Amino acid sequence: MNVLMVQGTTSDAGKSTLVAGLCRVFSDLQYNVAPFKPQNMALNSAVTEDGGEIGRAQALQAVAARQPSRIDFNPILLKPNSDTGVQVIVHGKALSNMEADSYHDYKKVAMEAVLTSHHRLASEFDLLMVEGAGSPAEINLRENDIANMGYAEAVDCPVIIIADIDKGGVFAHLVGTLALLSESEQQRVKGFVINRFRGDVALLQSGLDWLEQRTKVPVLGVLPYLHDLALDAEDAVSIANVKSQVQLTIAVIILPHISNHTDFDALRLHPNIDLQYVKIFDDLPACDLVILPGSKNVIGDLTYLKQQQWPNKINRHLRYGGKLLGVCGGFQMLGTSIQDPLGIESSHRGIVGLGLADFTTELTANKKLEQIQGHACFTLQPTSFNGYEIHCGESSGKALEHPAFKINKSGVIQNDGFVSSDNQIIGTYIHGLFDSDAMSKAIFDWVDPNNSIDQGFNLNEHREFQLNNLAKTLTTHLDIEKIKQIAGITT
Repeated sequence: MNVLMVQGTTSDAGKSTLVAGLCRVFSDLQYNVAPFKPQNMALNSAVTEDGGEIGRAQALQAVAARQPSRIDFNPILLKPNSDTGVQVIVHGKALSNMEADSYHDYKKVAMEAVLTSHHRLASEFDLLMVEGAGSPAEINLRENDIANMGYAEAVDCPVIIIADIDKGGVFAHLVGTLALLSESEQQRVKGFVINRFRGDVALLQSGLDWLEQRTKVPVLGVLPYLHDLALDAEDAVSIANVKSQVQLTIAVIILPHISNHTDFDALRLHPNIDLQYVKIFDDLPACDLVILPGSKNVIGDLTYLKQQQWPNKINRHLRYGGKLLGVCGGFQMLGTSIQDPLGIESSHRGIVGLGLADFTTELTANKKLEQIQGHACFTLQPTSFNGYEIHCGESSGKALEHPAFKINKSGVIQNDGFVSSDNQIIGTYIHGLFDSDAMSKAIFDWVDPNNSIDQGFNLNEHREFQLNNLAKTLTTHLDIEKIKQIAGITT
């Protein structure tokens, strides 16, 4: 198997997008290609088809490569639950919570998991497109590194470095990054890619010539700023949302530890939905629906909500006839209490909930990870959907006797969530509801039965369109033949 690694001068340089685009390019060229990220730190994750948890970016890259998602594509996933603590997920399963200094010592063990996945993939695929994390030049993180050059050295693979010119300082970023690498690591760097360039590339040529002369590393291409690119985000919340024909306004509260906000990408992209991400310190705008999203530290985030008077803001919204949807951690917040006796997510062992529904939640050590099918119970016509569960905790109580959904879990039909007696509040553990056209439309009708929105937004079709356009852009602006040579592909 051939391996090619993409590293970046900074976070958000474009590594995830470049790997996704190259996965689609090589898939189009009939190569059996797979994505790989040794270590990822992200709160947006996905449930794989083999029943584990990986970073959202690797799930997207699997789609780009036309491969079913699997745990080996991201063997180590770190999910921050505080400023210094993370949940460590190895081969798709949560092992423990660790403080940063403890994880530093754990890296040697983590590298074994990384190499195990690497070798499993090596036996199946023609090409492994690998994504680094952050920057390889972070001096304090280089010891026992598994995310960047530590991995590249271990498997002896070539590296491409990408840098974002839009933020300025691109030549300093590239030259400085290269200078901070060891001699053997520098020799691995076989090409540079400059990302997000605006304007005439001819005006950049003198700088490119200088860079190649200075570093002896070729520039493989300059990618334009793709204004309309909209793919699954790894972490950053995209708040741009200018619409001309708005029929419903939906507000999503940005929790300090918000997770899986990609649940709402279909709403953000829908032409008739004004999706507003509301910061926790801001007032709640006039809207039809408020969404409490998932959280990696539900007790901590509920504490922040209370400190910023959000119970009053939410109750005022409900008094004026607005609707409220709680998803996963947001669903748990709606009940009377949340207990964390084992310290799964924080040092706090419990908190009083918002009290908007009669049920309680206890966080448990076993995380539920499952792709599911089901149908809604709050619609007049049966409305089916596909989604997934990814949560710690068991909820129980009287409110759950009026479920929002019936779901099929391994052939067993079970209830999920609740609908309030006044039909104003829905709570659910299910992620990905808005990815379904029919379910999106059903929720729009629940929010406002008089709306005239004809259908939801087909996120899967949109994703395919975006990936194909991205691949065309890379083919146009990158030296794909040179990249094939670097990767060792000769046919």
